[in-house]
This record gives sequence, C-alpha cells and structure tokens, in this order.
Amino acid sequence: MKKAIVTLIAGLFATAAFAQTPAAPAATPAASVPAKVEAAHTKAVVKADAKEAQAVVKADAKEAKAVVAAKTEVASAKTEATTTKAKAHHKTKHTKAKADAKLASATAAAPTPAPAPAAAK
Repeated sequence: MKKAIVTLIAGLFATAAFAQTPAAPAATPAASVPAKVEAAHTKAVVKADAKEAQAVVKADAKEAKAVVAAKTEVASAKTEATTTKAKAHHKTKHTKAKADAKLASATAAAPTPAPAPAAAK
C-alpha cells in the first residue's frame, strides 16, 4: 500500500512539473501547437502513472491474498497434524491397554507350577 501511495505522490509531482510551462505569447497560432502536444504528452504521462499505480495496487492485493491463503493453509495443516497426533496417541494407548489386559488374563489363567519334590538324602 505504501508503494501505491508513493507512486501516486510521485505522479502528482511529475504532473505539477509538466504543468508549469512558461507563459508563451499567443501571437501566433503555431505556438499553440507545441502547447497542445505538451498537454497531450502530459495527459499520456498521467494516464501511464495512473495505470502503473493501479497495477501496483492490484499486485499488492494479490500478494496479500496469497499470504493470507498460505497462512490459512499452514494453520489448517497444523490443526490436521494435531488431530492426527491425538488420534495416534489414543490408538496407541488403547492398544497398550489391550495388550496389558491380555497379559494379565494369560498370567491369571496359567496354572502355577507344582513345587518340585524334595530329594531324599
């Protein structure tokens, strides 16, 4: 936005510089032809400056839009990653609990070994 303002201000100064032509005597009609040419030139320069300023504003808006879109994509990716991590953590916790339960039931169901008979001496 600052670039657009600077461009517009520079255009105004350029226009003011071209608009300050010295007063020519209006005695001959041939003298007014260069003034007309100068006016046409000034008008063309002003139009070109305005188009440039408009293009700069459009480019800045497009860039800002791209930055916002990128930030949105990053935020979305971060949210998605957080969700995926939470799901993985939950699934791992559930699997570990199942394995612990299976081990506990296997340990409880296993018969205890009988003590070995004492050897006679």
